[in-house]
Amino acid sequence: MNDFNILHNPRCSKSRQTLELLQENGVEPTVIKYLETPPSASTLQSIVKNLGVSPRDILRTKEAEYKEAGLDNKDLSDDQVIDLMTQYPKVIERPIVFNDSAAAVGRPPENVLKLIK
Repeated sequence: MNDFNILHNPRCSKSRQTLELLQENGVEPTVIKYLETPPSASTLQSIVKNLGVSPRDILRTKEAEYKEAGLDNKDLSDDQVIDLMTQYPKVIERPIVFNDSAAAVGRPPENVLKLIK
């Protein structure tokens, strides 16, 4: 089963735990080190749609880049928020496990198990 991807930051304990949990359950996801290779706007739109949330729901609001990018401006459209997420990937919540039809945020890591059960 290798049709899953994970937006992964190896320095994040929750991200490491989520990846390990997937592997323990027989899933070898494609690891996307999103700080090095940010997801495209279309990938983020798909993730948001599959999560059933707005882009703002997967923002890390405590990151310095959140204010630096102007994401504290509540008048931004969803498309503008997604565009800024591609430019400032550090503001994207992590980890996120996804494929073409489903997604889950690994906070807590056990959240991703619903994708594979």
